[in-house]
Amino acid sequence: MARAGNSVETSRVRVTIGGKAFLQYAPVTLAERLGFFKDAGLDPELLDVSGGSKALQALVAGSAELTAGAFDHTIQMHAKGQKIVGVVLFGRHPTFALALRKERAAEYRDPSSLRGMKIGVTALGSQTQFMVEYMALRAGVSPTDISFVSVGGGTGAVAAIRNGAVDAVVTGEPALTTLTATGDVKLVADTRTNEGTIGIFGGLYPSGTIYARSDFIERNPDTLQAFALAMVRALQWIDRASVDEIADALPEEWAKPDRNIFLASIRGTRDMFSPDGRFSAESAGIAFQVLSTVDPQLRGVKVDLAETFTNRFVEKALQTLASK
Repeated sequence: MARAGNSVETSRVRVTIGGKAFLQYAPVTLAERLGFFKDAGLDPELLDVSGGSKALQALVAGSAELTAGAFDHTIQMHAKGQKIVGVVLFGRHPTFALALRKERAAEYRDPSSLRGMKIGVTALGSQTQFMVEYMALRAGVSPTDISFVSVGGGTGAVAAIRNGAVDAVVTGEPALTTLTATGDVKLVADTRTNEGTIGIFGGLYPSGTIYARSDFIERNPDTLQAFALAMVRALQWIDRASVDEIADALPEEWAKPDRNIFLASIRGTRDMFSPDGRFSAESAGIAFQVLSTVDPQLRGVKVDLAETFTNRFVEKALQTLASK
């Protein structure tokens, strides 16, 4: 693959990631470790933060140029008059699950059973919290009747369950497979698959997204194009690779303490990754519908969803890769 060389406006960009060790963010790590960013003339600084809302805050504050976070954030920020634009969709569904501690599992009948529970989420105001709030509201339960606490990423969620600090957690892989393999939890809502996502939200729900401020995109189109090229290469590589190849390409510590559990995590969730990085207007509409239900700041607010994402960088990247 030819290098982008000096065609980019800036090769050094800061990228906040809403939980780097979550498998859903693996395409970013793989683009780095497989040399795709370097091939594109980039040397990004990947900044791991504990939760998508914190990753967004860093971008808004100017502490980062790009974020790997939830597509939700682009809609929420547009509603506030701040133009944040998605440029690559790498997660086709949220890839989280609501897991009840085994001692509380017998009490669960439907989402109305969540009333009075203490639920751990990656960060307050994150997509993990919104998922529970949406389920609760549809069951006639006010989110104020649920206590949400921030437990951070995978290891934090596992510890919170095993220490009895929470009644349930909303977390992703590999924490989910770790907890289910040992019988610590029972899954009651699961968005790691297309079927589970449709069951909760009524359709596919865009999640893992590379997004940036519109002014940065306008000033640095070649940098964004290079970043999109590297990300699409990573997505295509994942689509072709075996489970073992994916595991081998990721940091060794991700597979600890049990590689078999890690492999099972990848095997059970790999369809969460988009094969091409494209956004769709239909799935963006589903995200807006859900957010309008759970986020008071979005109720009655009009958002031009066409401005929350662009496929122009992905489409050009796909053309470039197809010509190689």
